Formats: sequence, structure tokens, C-alpha cells
Amino acid sequence: MPAEATRAAELLTQLSNPARLRAFAELVRRGKEGSTLAEMSFLLEITKPEAGEALGRLTGLGLASGTGDGVYRAKPEVLREAAQALVATQPISPLLREYPQLKSFFAYGRLTSLPPTMSERYQQIAELLARFLAVDGLLTEDEVNRRLAAIADDVAAVRRMLVETGWLERDRAGSTYGAGRSLP
Repeated sequence: MPAEATRAAELLTQLSNPARLRAFAELVRRGKEGSTLAEMSFLLEITKPEAGEALGRLTGLGLASGTGDGVYRAKPEVLREAAQALVATQPISPLLREYPQLKSFFAYGRLTSLPPTMSERYQQIAELLARFLAVDGLLTEDEVNRRLAAIADDVAAVRRMLVETGWLERDRAGSTYGAGRSLP
């Protein structure tokens, strides 16, 4: 597992504890004002030791900061940065850097929508996906589906789009696929 994924998993695992999650949410809600240990204990209706443990863990993870005046403040950018680092490890991310105009069709490394059929973006996203698929020789439908499933939920729609735009050709039986044209 890449370091980015390990870091994100650790943050999410620690936030799966209800007291820590509620404490983090409360610190985020309070913004720059922050919260003291006593306030957090009162607001969350937990004991001071429980609040101290939650705030200590958040601080240790870098999700909160404690100051000399006893006020804790959330650092939500740490969670955001971990999520962004995790997205950067997704298999489509390197190609998306070459197609910045198509980023709005993806969320967290997954294809979320397709542009209108007759648009220039439709042709561009087909090219991007053909490059991702990297067909070299013949592939079974299962292999095409498995590769596309890494970035899309509706693999049939993506496969159909690749055939319609000429990037992918299938045999008459529809069970074997090959490259329809050369990649740029």
C-alpha cells in the first residue's frame, strides 16, 4: 500500500472512533475560536479524560493543534491533503494531468459522468480512456471490463463509447476487443 494510502487509512481509522470524530467536527465548527478540554467535555457530554484522549489523538495525528493557552483548533487541511495525496495515486491521475479540461468528469479518480455524445469533450474523454485502457493485441470482454472497472462504475457505457468513437473494435460475437486506431 502506498504511503499516501496508509496515511489516509490511519486518519480515517482514528476518526472512526465516535468521540474523536465528534471532537474533530466540533473543532472544525468552532474554527479559529477553538475549544478547551473542559468545553469539549461539556459539549460532547463525555468525561474530561475521554475528551483529553480524543483531543490528544487528534493532535498526535496532526488534525488538531493545542496551544499553550489550552485551546485546541482543528486542522482540516491535513485531512484534505491526505485525500488529495490518495487521489494522486489513482491509476487515471497521471493521464488526467494531460487532459485538465476533463477533470470535472472525474471525482477521486473515478469517472462520474460522460459529456454529451456529439461534443468535443466526448471525443477527448474517449481518447483519454483509450490511452488508459492501453490495448495491445486482443482482449476479452472480461479483461476490458476489469481494466475499466478500475476507474468507472458503468463499464458497459464506457466500453460502448470507446467502440462508438473508434478507439476500440470488437469482433462480431462481441467477446473480443482490439485497438480501433493508433493512440497519439
